[in-house]
Amino acid sequence: MSHVDDGIELETSLGYLLKEASSALRMAMEAVLRPLGMTVTHYSCLELLSQRPGLSNSELARGAFVTRQSMNVLLQTLEREGLVTRPAEAPVGKVLPTRLTSRGRQSLEKASVAVRSVELRMLQGMSPQEQTAAFVVLQHMVRSLRAGDDSGA
Repeated sequence: MSHVDDGIELETSLGYLLKEASSALRMAMEAVLRPLGMTVTHYSCLELLSQRPGLSNSELARGAFVTRQSMNVLLQTLEREGLVTRPAEAPVGKVLPTRLTSRGRQSLEKASVAVRSVELRMLQGMSPQEQTAAFVVLQHMVRSLRAGDDSGA
């Protein structure tokens, strides 16, 4: 036999292909964000705050797929650069709600145009029906994997 017993054939592994696509997407996004002085995590943080103002450090970290510590370092940098604002003291409990500043919104607008160009390139040649089908399939995969995740994520 020419296949790996109970192993993964990389050429036909959907999981491996998804990881390859994810890596290619990240590299393409980093390439268009770098000239703007941003990383994918930096952009993700601004995008999350634009859509859900007041998120906590923990919520931002989960949304950007990084650790709380990494997000905290990023938020301190973004605050120093005047892109986000956080209260000196938590209004309730220990959570410091973060919000975009007008400078942060301007920075995000440029980054969003760049990231959208990458997404359009990724979807080039796919019909609207194929795009919808891919979206549905990927959502199903995420739900299936999270349903089997005992960590509560």
